Amino acid sequence: MTNRIAFITGASRGIGRACALALAGAGARVAVAARSLAQLEELAGQIRAQDREAFAVTIDMSDPDSIREAFARTIKDFGAISILVNNAGVTKDGLAIRMKKDDWDGVLATNLTGAFLATQQVLQSMMRERWGRIINISSVVGEMGNPGQVNYVASKAGLIGLTKALAQEMGSRNITVNAVAPGFIETDMTGKLSPELKDNMLGHIPLKRIGKPEDVAAAVRFLASEDAGYITGHVLNVNGGLYM
Repeated sequence: MTNRIAFITGASRGIGRACALALAGAGARVAVAARSLAQLEELAGQIRAQDREAFAVTIDMSDPDSIREAFARTIKDFGAISILVNNAGVTKDGLAIRMKKDDWDGVLATNLTGAFLATQQVLQSMMRERWGRIINISSVVGEMGNPGQVNYVASKAGLIGLTKALAQEMGSRNITVNAVAPGFIETDMTGKLSPELKDNMLGHIPLKRIGKPEDVAAAVRFLASEDAGYITGHVLNVNGGLYM
């Protein structure tokens, strides 16, 4: 993927940050996008310190105009995007019986609709080049469910459906579309969980450890590479065996 441009959403921290560093290390020119420009600039500086190219751009994945503007600016100032990692995600947890419609809409807008709109921004150039990699970061809960997260689970399951349908649409253009479904990973999102809940979760993981963002990034790096050229419509589980 040397000199190909990769665009990563939700890149300021956690899995997105690890993906940006992994793809840069593999030779990609990396555009990092999130809401916090300060964190993005710090990451871009770290990538440039390794003699790689980086471009930081703010984006709000719940705002269609922000998505269009971020991609337009990146393409104009940095170049055409060959690799898209739809990683940005939010949670607004609650039991279904009490969930407010705004909490449902907000999570779906960012996690699913935002990923779809981001994908639309890169399809034409990928089709012209007859090469592309789209990687959607889903979740183990999108496959197995999780109480108290009907909105988040629906959004992550939706990403899997989007992945498979788009893979069928784009296959003849040499554009692969895959998903990565992380399990229990050390991030800010899981850091808020109680020790009791973490211990309970570890009891269900055969590898007996919490995953690291770098574990997910390694899967993304593979799917973005030439080595994964005959893989499309696939969901790659990175969960330590939590769900098989």
